[in-house]
Amino acid sequence: MDTAISPQVQALIDAGISYGLEFTAALAILALGWWLAGRVQNLILRALGRLPRVDATLKPFLSSLARYTIIAITLVAVLARLGVQTTSIIAVLGAAGLAIGLALQGTLQNIAAGIMLLLLRPFKVGDYIDAGGIAGTVDQIGLFTTDMTTYDGLYRSVPNASLWNTSILNYSRLPTRRMDIPVGIAYEDDVEKALALLLKHLKEDTRVLTDPEPQVLVTGLGDSAVDLTLRCWANRTDFWALKFELNKKAKLWLDAAGISIPFPQRDVHLIQTPGEQSPAN
Repeated sequence: MDTAISPQVQALIDAGISYGLEFTAALAILALGWWLAGRVQNLILRALGRLPRVDATLKPFLSSLARYTIIAITLVAVLARLGVQTTSIIAVLGAAGLAIGLALQGTLQNIAAGIMLLLLRPFKVGDYIDAGGIAGTVDQIGLFTTDMTTYDGLYRSVPNASLWNTSILNYSRLPTRRMDIPVGIAYEDDVEKALALLLKHLKEDTRVLTDPEPQVLVTGLGDSAVDLTLRCWANRTDFWALKFELNKKAKLWLDAAGISIPFPQRDVHLIQTPGEQSPAN
């Protein structure tokens, strides 16, 4: 009995073995790349977790970025192992990415702005900021938007590009703040007495910092009053409570000393020209 295998069958067997080996190798590369991507993601998360200065929002973003980069490289390697011309695929993906990028230009701009905000950190979660009139406490910094709570308790979602492209005032970043309390006294009152009185009470408040020293200054001569300003520095946590209290106490201190705070007033003088009858006649 002739058991010889025909050349055609042998060629099919050889091709099947060859493709099977290539397919097995491709699966091994895929499994290894997938495992490596997860491993690297966990390692980056643990490494960033040991760095207290890294923002909590930045940690999952960087770890996910590393994971998907490894997966993308793995898929290209798998296709190349299977004999697929990856050059043309990469070119097609590049053209598709360009088209998608143009269509999602605004979204990509927000992503880029979110990355820059996370890297440069002009503010962090919990800070109160004002970015061109967009004010509130930062709750979360995402890749597309930043979630904030306004001073009156409203939720606000702000595109990252709106924050990145404007000047940002961060009220929570520095530990101390200066406050100015304007006060007006009558022209008839003793200015030196008022200055000494207000400065004395400022220095007695333990929340007022001694460095820089508090000051009481004559800052202007108004239409109805001599303009004084109470100037002092305080810790950020004491700022608003102290400011509101000083506004109230400044009046009480001046009232107790007999120094008045005048309201706006205007003197009207009627001048009668020669030959003109008086309005009373």
